[in-house]
Amino acid sequence: MRKGELTHQTILETAVRLASRVGLQGLSIGGLAEELGLSKSGLFAHFKSKTELQVQVLEAATVVFTERVIRPALGRARGEPRVRALFDGWLTWDRDKLLEGGCIFVAAAAELDDAPGPARDTLVQGQRDWLDCLAQAARIAVAEGHFREALDVEQFAHDQYAVMLGFHHAKRLMRDPQAEARARRAFDALVTAARTPTS
Repeated sequence: MRKGELTHQTILETAVRLASRVGLQGLSIGGLAEELGLSKSGLFAHFKSKTELQVQVLEAATVVFTERVIRPALGRARGEPRVRALFDGWLTWDRDKLLEGGCIFVAAAAELDDAPGPARDTLVQGQRDWLDCLAQAARIAVAEGHFREALDVEQFAHDQYAVMLGFHHAKRLMRDPQAEARARRAFDALVTAARTPTS
């Protein structure tokens, strides 16, 4: 990796961590330059605008999420074990040391839901890809005979993600010490309802 690429990667890692804490809207080239001890003009050469900075931060966070959550889950057995690994990976992601303020995607969703533009488009695509990943894992669980044939896998993915969002809200905003236990019980109930009935 060339020095310029390494510098850019270091900048993005810092930007992801900072955005997790202050939000995408709170992230600025000036604030990032101060955090890194770089000049604003030097940092501007990497991003050109705040919008480009936001887009690249979301893209960088997606790469990290894929490496730390999705890829390890794909190494698990097909079917329910993989579905569970994706859920467990997301809970671990929320505690990732890179994310001082919790899941950057959940935080960005609250900021960008009514703010059209490239950053919102990037976030929406990433979240669609994640829901597709969850639905595909459920679809494979159906094919493996772990989940019932009539299961609506898109609904399963929606409900699984809703549990994840509820966990984030309970843990981060409500400071509920039972947040993870409640999320796991909700997810277990979802999986139980999805399973192939035993005769």
